[in-house]
Amino acid sequence: QVQLVESGGGLVQPGGSLRLSCAASGSIIKINAMSWYRQAPGSQRELVAHLTSYGSTNYADSVKGRFTISGDNLKGTLYLQMSSLKPEDTAVYYCYADLYSRDADRWADYWGQGTQVTVSS
Repeated sequence: QVQLVESGGGLVQPGGSLRLSCAASGSIIKINAMSWYRQAPGSQRELVAHLTSYGSTNYADSVKGRFTISGDNLKGTLYLQMSSLKPEDTAVYYCYADLYSRDADRWADYWGQGTQVTVSS
């Protein structure tokens, strides 16, 4: 029973900061990569930031210089530090993991339930 649980979402004013957290649990053997995605109402889900097992990171152009992804794939923890937030950042943010679990006995994609981030004055 693998689960990803996000936390840290909420309401913040434009220009403010917010830190999201994600914790993976269950019969996890290895995590290849973890990412943050987001989906605004009426829009497609998009990749926000990505972290590999080697520590490599990449970001969507829209958040470069403002967001920082960090975490530990061995522990199954992931964070997203968001600063200089804009109304366009308003969305449900999802934690994603590419991992191998004992239960499934294969590599598979896992998603959290999401946490709402609202940027508004």
